[in-house]
Amino acid sequence: MSKIDLNCDMGESFGNYKLGDDAEMLNYVTSANIACGFHAGDPVVMAQTVALAVAKGVTLGAHPSYPDLQGFGRRKMELSSDEIEALVLYQIGALAAFAHACGTELTHVKAHGMLYNTAAIEPPVAKALAHAIARYSQGLTMVCLATSPLMIEAGQKAGLRVAREAFADRAYNADGTLVNRKQPGSLFTEPRQALEQVLRLVKQGEIRAVDGSTLKLAADTVCIHGDGPAALPIARTLRQQLTQEGITLSPY
Repeated sequence: MSKIDLNCDMGESFGNYKLGDDAEMLNYVTSANIACGFHAGDPVVMAQTVALAVAKGVTLGAHPSYPDLQGFGRRKMELSSDEIEALVLYQIGALAAFAHACGTELTHVKAHGMLYNTAAIEPPVAKALAHAIARYSQGLTMVCLATSPLMIEAGQKAGLRVAREAFADRAYNADGTLVNRKQPGSLFTEPRQALEQVLRLVKQGEIRAVDGSTLKLAADTVCIHGDGPAALPIARTLRQQLTQEGITLSPY
């Protein structure tokens, strides 16, 4: 693997509450997943983030979530397949309107937080998510957890192209799941940690789990969480060092 996409979740400010430095982050990533108002973001933030990404030549994707502003989309919700499909389609359409207004189109959809995590392990949720994306456009790519065959298969069965996603700034369990955010060390705060993980992934197709075991992993895109405490230093380091290693950074 000599090519990888760097993506970032962004557009997660809301009104007077600012989260992350999207304008700076867009100098380093190659694709952006923009919040659609259900876990974060608002119409003004969505419009501004889309315009910034277009100006920087970064591809745009919708970042839909459960309707959970208070919990930042990270709390479990029991919704029917019809409800999930409708709320995902609603959010894609909202962001697509801002993209259209800027003379461009969305390229991908990446679910956020608990919606993403649940789609990785529960077939009905994965199917509803994939169906919503395909109903909007089968030209969209569905971003899937690289260690979830279930999620990948749901996207493929819906006729979608899928992009397997790994994480630069998150620790992994031996079974391929992400270490719970409540656990110490689950989120990397040192750029060196993220760089080591991504270099190993790109060059060797593997990462080291928290128990020291080796996890084989193939990925098309690597995520940096825009709300992380070291998001910008990590993004800057990855951009510089991967380029120096001769690795091409471009959208999948």
